[in-house]
Amino acid sequence: MDAQSLTLFVDIVEAGNLSLAARHLKMSRANVSYHLTQLEKAVGMQLMRRTTRRVELTEAGERLYQHGRVIRNELLAARESIAMLGKGLHGSLRLSLPTGFGHMVMSDWLIEFKRGYPDIALDLLFDNRVDDLLREEVDMAVRVMSEPPQQMVAVELARVRYVLCASMAYAGAHAMPSRLEQLGDIPLITSAVAGRDLRVSAYQGEERRELTLHPTLASENFQFLREAILAGLGVGLVPDYVVEQDVVEGRVVTALPDWRLSVFGTRMFLLRMPDRYQTLASRTLADYLVRKARAWAGAAEPA
Repeated sequence: MDAQSLTLFVDIVEAGNLSLAARHLKMSRANVSYHLTQLEKAVGMQLMRRTTRRVELTEAGERLYQHGRVIRNELLAARESIAMLGKGLHGSLRLSLPTGFGHMVMSDWLIEFKRGYPDIALDLLFDNRVDDLLREEVDMAVRVMSEPPQQMVAVELARVRYVLCASMAYAGAHAMPSRLEQLGDIPLITSAVAGRDLRVSAYQGEERRELTLHPTLASENFQFLREAILAGLGVGLVPDYVVEQDVVEGRVVTALPDWRLSVFGTRMFLLRMPDRYQTLASRTLADYLVRKARAWAGAAEPA
């Protein structure tokens, strides 16, 4: 058994099937299957049960995977340590960000990070899906949700607060909602999928209410939602950072301040796969994002 075959075996396990592993490793599926067969011959035991979609580990395969993962990560760490001799921090990272918070808050953070670490190549994706990070081939993702997926390592970054809001012009011409029941009777601007009902949770002290609303204008583009609110097209239900400056400067007013509203969840997490090796570059970026997000959350807390 050699280290190359062992690390390839670990990659197959973490990919979940031979085809995906072959794509990640830039090898043919037949080549990956050949190396796996040779490793099983060297071990003298079947390590995986193959199906059309996934691989299932045998008991021997599970034990070998646990040892192989440690060896693979140590080899990667050794290569990285040698490669960095006499050089600054470098590497390539793929980061997935939520469309709203990513564009409106995190963009400045990442520009600052890039200035500080010019040799780290960043590939940024802006989307809101909670997909398998391995399939998407991203190193880490920032997502807003109620609870993180159990199969991922999650670090909570901040709490996200939604607000009901409207432009001063709209509020001057229409009565703003003063009760939760009135939310079903207003033109609602939010980030839900257009044409679908929106499930909203509302909290006040120990009381919890569930509402089904029908947005009249929906988009995943939070800058567009802000512009629609400022244009007086209705009442917005958006995270507070979207209209924070507009509220401070008097262009937007809020309603139902005693209710805490949740659409997709109010907790923001940094997510990564548990078994994927973290390079020094990825650890540096993760620490940076945690620090920036928690400072942002602390500054946003009401006095």
